Amino acid sequence: SACEKSRQWAAALQLVADMVRGSVTPDVISCSAVISACEKNEQWEIALHLFAQFRDYALEPNVITYSSVISSCEKCRQWEEALQLFADMEELGQQQNEFTYNA
Repeated sequence: SACEKSRQWAAALQLVADMVRGSVTPDVISCSAVISACEKNEQWEIALHLFAQFRDYALEPNVITYSSVISSCEKCRQWEEALQLFADMEELGQQQNEFTYNA
């Protein structure tokens, strides 16, 4: 969250990489924070890549995660990716909220 607020998306990504190297499995909160930092800095490809790694970490993305990655795609005019994520959310039974619809 501190990295997000200071626009240090690369530092946030490095923290997750350090966790993995240190045999600490990242959780939904830490990965969602990195995705949010990427979203604020228009790094949609990195946000999508980290989102795809959720399965590797056996994590279940939540509505905050989805909203951040959808918003990241939207800010960079990647509307097709955003719509696919929205559809994936519905297919998986994830409940959308006002943040998801506004992303």
